[in-house]
Amino acid sequence: MNKLNREKFDASKVDVNMKISDYVKEDLKWYLPFNKPFRILGFQWINEEHIYRRLPTTPKYKISEGVDAGANCTAGGQIRFKTDSTSISIKVKLSGAANMYHMAATGQCGFDCYIGYGEMPIFCSSTKYDHTKEEYQYEFYNNPEDKRIKDIILNFPLYQGVREVLVGLDSEAYLYNPKELNNENKIVFYGTSITQGGCASRPGMCYTNILSRKLNMECINLGFSGNGKGEVEIAEIINTINNVSCIVIDYEANCITTELYRATLPKFIEKLREKDKDVKILLLPMVYSSKDLFYKQNKINKEERLIFMKEVYEDFRNKGDKNIHFYDIRKAIGEDFYEATVDGVHPTDYGFYIMAKVLYKEIIKII
Repeated sequence: MNKLNREKFDASKVDVNMKISDYVKEDLKWYLPFNKPFRILGFQWINEEHIYRRLPTTPKYKISEGVDAGANCTAGGQIRFKTDSTSISIKVKLSGAANMYHMAATGQCGFDCYIGYGEMPIFCSSTKYDHTKEEYQYEFYNNPEDKRIKDIILNFPLYQGVREVLVGLDSEAYLYNPKELNNENKIVFYGTSITQGGCASRPGMCYTNILSRKLNMECINLGFSGNGKGEVEIAEIINTINNVSCIVIDYEANCITTELYRATLPKFIEKLREKDKDVKILLLPMVYSSKDLFYKQNKINKEERLIFMKEVYEDFRNKGDKNIHFYDIRKAIGEDFYEATVDGVHPTDYGFYIMAKVLYKEIIKII
């Protein structure tokens, strides 16, 4: 047995694709994406605060400690721009190091890069770095022969905060305004850890980011892991976001009891309707999990909440609200969805792809 085989296995020693790299091309020009022609999506208060945060730093409405902390996670954030640079790099300062046991550091704390040439950008690469660190730099792309103008999307980490990010491009490269969105209206997703992106292996595979690319629209991710529980104060904050075409309500999984769901869902919708009776509202039930197979009460609770959700939907429709919609995503994705999860609950990339695929068809019908 050789020395390598006797030691603790280190994949980076035997596979070059597993190596961590902080190399970036020299002679780059570094940009703060706050400035034009960069466009930042997903942070509604960034122009006033210049902070990568999903809620106001000092909201007018009281929010829980869990929601306040979760708002610093940058799920759904994007940097969009267009350039002829032959290389694309990034420097990042995080709020903390990766620390999740069932979610890849590339999803929790990493960025990923999509590149397009007029069509919808496709995945290029994601940051590979020392996950014990709070700062890193990474070269997404370096092809001296590619001087074409490229559409770029950089997706922010899903489960960590970002204190600073710099984009590195060739010093002589030109920057252009990003490709125009198909629709300047926004879609707001309010919900759970699944909404936030747990446990995608990289940010671009969170289902709200997949939909943002497919729809070419701004999707606001207000998923708060374990803490989005239908608080009416969050509805108040959502009401301050302008140009919203659709609000997707998907927080059922955070309501441990049916009583909590019953107490919050009608009031949450009513508060949203105080601002806009025409914005589309889409109600989603919780997706299937492996617990449904083994814990009878878990399945009973889900069925109770599903019945109640349908009752609320029908009640609003009967009162004349024709802009509220219900979609049983569970039927669309199938009862064996748990096979597309990391831990029986949180989707893998494939699970998120399935969710986005079925939701895309539903959303384009109603917006």
